[in-house]
Amino acid sequence: MIDVILDTLIDSVKLLPFLFLTYLAMEYLEHRTSTKTKRLIKNSGKAGPFIGALLGAFPQCGFSAAASNLYAGRVITMGTLISIYLSTSDEMLPVFISENVAPLLILKIIGAKVVIGMAAGFIIDSAMRRINIDEDVAKKIGHICDHDHCHCDKSIVKSALKHTAIIFGYIVAISFMLNTVIFFVGEDTLGNLILNKPVIGPLLATAVGLVPNCAASVVLTQLYIGGVMSLGSMMAGLLAGAGVGILVLFRENRELKNSFQILGIMYAIGAVCGIIIDAVMMMM
Repeated sequence: MIDVILDTLIDSVKLLPFLFLTYLAMEYLEHRTSTKTKRLIKNSGKAGPFIGALLGAFPQCGFSAAASNLYAGRVITMGTLISIYLSTSDEMLPVFISENVAPLLILKIIGAKVVIGMAAGFIIDSAMRRINIDEDVAKKIGHICDHDHCHCDKSIVKSALKHTAIIFGYIVAISFMLNTVIFFVGEDTLGNLILNKPVIGPLLATAVGLVPNCAASVVLTQLYIGGVMSLGSMMAGLLAGAGVGILVLFRENRELKNSFQILGIMYAIGAVCGIIIDAVMMMM
């Protein structure tokens, strides 16, 4: 249990810079910019999925947490958020490097995640524009104060620190519970659930990937390296895995139904892509 506590604290502390900088940016937008400027920020997001997928490829779940905050304030689009979620790899890259996996294979996997993220992001944004979904970004950016039922301080730094502390405590609590469950269930049990099962493998792996914890990416990557999981199953789980970004989304996004819709989209994309990859590998 000491290891569980240490892992929880270490993983959570890594997110602090991302959380603080994101809230600082949100507070700046709320206090220092005009409604016109806020609209310009939102309207400039047509290239968001491209940029988001590239940023999400960095081996940190901090980007997904930051993106969740920005989406909750509707500073970025749903397509941009999902592109970041899909390309996010959490701890996959460090595990691959430590296990001396071939650099070309690593690049192919990361590249595939980035391409899938970009494609999905652009398709989702295009669909949202077609059904004329639009929101008042000027109001949404101010969601932070309303959500926490507080009066924002005149100092944006002080206010950003306050909101960072609130969400940090939330992440620590939930991450501790998840790490405890993983500790008692064990990685071997997770592996046996997915072992040698076509179609159902990617479906189950996607569910594992949705666990809002960086440990999920470690489990999936290690099972693939150990030969007990197919490439499609691993990709399904890693595509669906957004680390603690999902936790932040459900904490900060005021529209619960919308958060579940995003979760459903993530599951569908991960599972379908995983099944397709396994089918292609079988034909090769």
